[in-house]
Amino acid sequence: MAKAAYPEALRRVIAALAKWPGVGEKTAARLALYLLRAPQEEVRELAQALVELKDKMQLCRLCFAFADQELCPLCADPRRRQAEQILVVADPGDLLAIERLGWYQGLYHVLGGLLSPLEGVTPDHLRLKELRQRLAAGEAREVILALNPTMEGEATTTYISQELKPLPVRVSRIAYGLPMGGDIKYADRQTLKEALSHRVET
Repeated sequence: MAKAAYPEALRRVIAALAKWPGVGEKTAARLALYLLRAPQEEVRELAQALVELKDKMQLCRLCFAFADQELCPLCADPRRRQAEQILVVADPGDLLAIERLGWYQGLYHVLGGLLSPLEGVTPDHLRLKELRQRLAAGEAREVILALNPTMEGEATTTYISQELKPLPVRVSRIAYGLPMGGDIKYADRQTLKEALSHRVET
């Protein structure tokens, strides 16, 4: 069906879906046509879930992962809060990728990005002050840096390692079964597990 043949309401949905990452115009049209044929209740449920996602989602007060309350489920878990490790990631997507392994049982800290002078991202733009505050509480014994093996990730890893040197915590980084230029959230489970298992001190 030619684009001009779509009714306006359907065109708007296709245009909205086509903005999503990895969704081209053909896929957006297929999804929109599916929604058109789907039961009314299913479409309303999706619409309500999307509205609630924007209304209720926030960042965890402690680790800055996605949360719908003051603390995310991991920081609210009493068993996890006793952990002596804090794993540092760039964004919540990396946290979710590692958590899906079901292997790491410590806490997390989401920086909110990586150092990138060319894009104006300096240490002040990252949640480094909050990380130092957590470490000052004295419960963590190890900080694991799990940042993407890119120039920005390497620069951030080096910077944090130097910043934390005076503190009485072990600072390690994940090993690189991850290819240079890769992205943690898209790595396969075994590669991530090996990288965490064979981490090295910085």
